[in-house]
Amino acid sequence: MALLTNIRSIFKRVTAADIRSKSIRLFSDQHDENADDQQTPIDPLKDRTKIIPVETSIRYLQSKAYKQTYGENPVWFLYRRNHKGGLPPKKTRRSCVRNGVISTGNPCPICRDEYLVLEPRNTKLLEQFISEYTGHILDAFKTGLCQKKHKELLVAIEKAWDHGYLTYDVPFREYDYSLYNKTTN
Repeated sequence: MALLTNIRSIFKRVTAADIRSKSIRLFSDQHDENADDQQTPIDPLKDRTKIIPVETSIRYLQSKAYKQTYGENPVWFLYRRNHKGGLPPKKTRRSCVRNGVISTGNPCPICRDEYLVLEPRNTKLLEQFISEYTGHILDAFKTGLCQKKHKELLVAIEKAWDHGYLTYDVPFREYDYSLYNKTTN
């Protein structure tokens, strides 16, 4: 009996919501023909389908526009992600770009600037994400990169290290070889 009452109240709420929206929509598998005709044009500032060559990105990092935008700071330095509540989320967002369009209001530092290309040859950009004290790659939580771009960053830095575009320090260890070279007398 209680189940029947609950189902009736849910049905009343759903029908009331459909009537309030002034169009009763029945759920079906039919495709709406008008949906294809009414595609909204993509905002050119949010379009990320255009492929930027690495050479253009390298020239951009040396340009006056880059200096004016970021100054001497790293790309991620002034970035602050918006989030609900007082505590930030444990992880950064999965991706800022969906279907070639920026889908968030506050994209990560790499997604918001289309001329920043993560590529092993773009060493000036990659060095900004490596700690100057330890030589380790900075965490996505500190830099604010989305998970997709952070993975691309890790791959680009590893490739740059492998190809020799970036150098990394190996600490020198001094050993006392007299412990190993015991001469028998």
